[in-house]
Amino acid sequence: MKALVWEAARAMTLRDEPAPTATGDEIVIRVGQAGICGSELSGYLGHNALRVPPLIMGHEFAGEIVELGPLVPTFRPDLSVGARVTVNPLWYCGNCPPCAAGLNQLCGNRRLLGAHRPGAFAEYISAPAKLALTLPEGMDTRIGALTEPVGCAVRIAELAGAVADADCLIIGAGPIGLLSLQMLRYQGAARVFIAEIDEARLAMGEALGGIALQPSAVDTVEALREATDGAGVAVSIDAVGTAQTRAQCVHATKASGRLILSGLHEESSVMPVADMIRSEIVALGSFAYSPANFARALELLGAGAIGLDPWIQEAPLGEGGSWFERLIEAPGDVSKVLLRP
Repeated sequence: MKALVWEAARAMTLRDEPAPTATGDEIVIRVGQAGICGSELSGYLGHNALRVPPLIMGHEFAGEIVELGPLVPTFRPDLSVGARVTVNPLWYCGNCPPCAAGLNQLCGNRRLLGAHRPGAFAEYISAPAKLALTLPEGMDTRIGALTEPVGCAVRIAELAGAVADADCLIIGAGPIGLLSLQMLRYQGAARVFIAEIDEARLAMGEALGGIALQPSAVDTVEALREATDGAGVAVSIDAVGTAQTRAQCVHATKASGRLILSGLHEESSVMPVADMIRSEIVALGSFAYSPANFARALELLGAGAIGLDPWIQEAPLGEGGSWFERLIEAPGDVSKVLLRP
């Protein structure tokens, strides 16, 4: 099969690789579309210890089952050859305390498709059958491939809590920021401010109902404080992950408010902790999604309640390397790149 292989920092090559076979409790899927994730951009640059070359990346995908392992019919009779599916790429053991609590994304034994094993930037991928979800009737794999990033936004909104009639802030209008914006609005937020330096991405946030803040033109914190009569927002979400954006979220959040940390641009940074203490701001990390979040994401996509159109860009798998470069340098008005094998 053809596969896009990450070979070293900023080096992607389309080459022939052995096609997977379905053994045991696994299935083989012909990939329809596979999205490029922000975490893969850092991996591509060599900044992510989770990913080691040579590697076939890709964990946001959907496609058609072409083979079932011999054990699959006994515990997943709902799956069949020809069925269109998406896959939760986070394998979990199901036996540890986090798994018992329904927080399978925090499983101490978790493994990620496209990191610990070959991913979906290829014509075919094998995956544990227990992680597959059948796409709703009529849903194209193009939409199904968005389930993973939408799942991240569902988890962020879950951690944000009750936001009905409340003001919120999102810093970063990448895919997770744009999807989180939609989730907060879906949950009844009064106003969702979105700050982003890239003008094209900021325009996407505004088109989705966000109140645009251009950090190069206004001071994000001052603008938020002025718009909320000095109080600040009830919930702030950092979808970037730098010392500056994390601090901005703290200073923009009202007393007793919530800060959701999602962006991973910097592994560590100084934060104004004294201000958080004095204002009793609750800070929460948001990592990936539970299986329930993932299933909810697929439901929302099926209902047309959330999405990234009309800014999705589809491209042949062989152009993946050039798209990685563009997304790093100047993404522009592209909400998500889906590679087609």
